Amino acid sequence: QLHLVESGGGLVQPGGSLRLSCTASGFTLMDYHAIGWFRQAPGKEREGVSCISGSGGSTNYADSVKGRFTISRDNAKNTVTLQMNSLKPEDTAVYYCGIGPYCYSDFAGMDSWGKGTLVTVSS
Repeated sequence: QLHLVESGGGLVQPGGSLRLSCTASGFTLMDYHAIGWFRQAPGKEREGVSCISGSGGSTNYADSVKGRFTISRDNAKNTVTLQMNSLKPEDTAVYYCGIGPYCYSDFAGMDSWGKGTLVTVSS
C-alpha cells in the first residue's frame, strides 16, 4: 500500500505564504506516479487544488488558486511540494496529497490519502 505524508501546515496571516510537502513513505516516487493536492474545509467536501504528472511536465490548478500556488516535484527526494502564496482566509482547510496514474484537470482518479496537514489563514 502506498503511503503519503503531508507536512508544512500552520497558521499564517492573509497575504502570507506556506510551503507544503508530500513525501512518499515506503516506496519510491516514479515517473508513473502523478501526485495531487486536495483540501477539505470544515463542512465542505474535499476538492482538488493542484496536481502534477509523474514526469513533472504537466500540472493542473483549481481556478481558485491559479497564480498563487505552485506545485513541483523532486523524485530524487521522494517529495512533491506545494508553494502557496498570497494566502486568503478561504484557503483554510486540511490539505491532503493523493496519488494516481494521471494528473487530470478534474483531479480524478487519485487516492491513498495521507492524514493531512492543517492550514489556517487568519489575522
